Amino acid sequence: MAKVTRKWEMFPGRNRFCCDGRLMMAPHAAVFYINVILIIGTSVLFFVFDCPYLSRRVTPVIPVISGVLFLFVIGSLFKTSFTDPDISIPNNGGTPTIRPPPRTKEVVIKGNSIKLKYCVTCKIFRPPRASHCSLCNNCVENFDHHCPWVGNCVGRRNYRFFYMFIVCLSLLIIIVFIGAYLKID
Repeated sequence: MAKVTRKWEMFPGRNRFCCDGRLMMAPHAAVFYINVILIIGTSVLFFVFDCPYLSRRVTPVIPVISGVLFLFVIGSLFKTSFTDPDISIPNNGGTPTIRPPPRTKEVVIKGNSIKLKYCVTCKIFRPPRASHCSLCNNCVENFDHHCPWVGNCVGRRNYRFFYMFIVCLSLLIIIVFIGAYLKID
């Protein structure tokens, strides 16, 4: 029986894959681990020291909302970090070519002419809105940026998780600051 080559097995970039290609992590993940420790550490301190006071003096709803937000923050952080942002794989499997193709190629999609740029590093014609991430050494479709705090590029497949992470983290930070302020008074 012929072995099926999966997308992540022929990937030429610097990213690391785990669990049969289901999890992907950027090459420089140290800041991601620091981020996880900071979020969990400050949340544990908040739950241990501030939440009992807030539960007694203000309302028991605050620790419940904080706990739910904490779970959303951690879940969306891990989903953003370990999801493939939609990397592009070379058409020729990464084999070197003798002569590079032209810098651009025009294709017609639904009657519209679209110019595709050639990425010399990845050896592909990039789809529209795709860009090359120099840290991960690959092209990412709908590339937004490479975020060291989540340890991954933010692209088409993980943008919604990144957005959810930012919103939930902002709300959790507001609750922690307000809770700390209320405990001081």
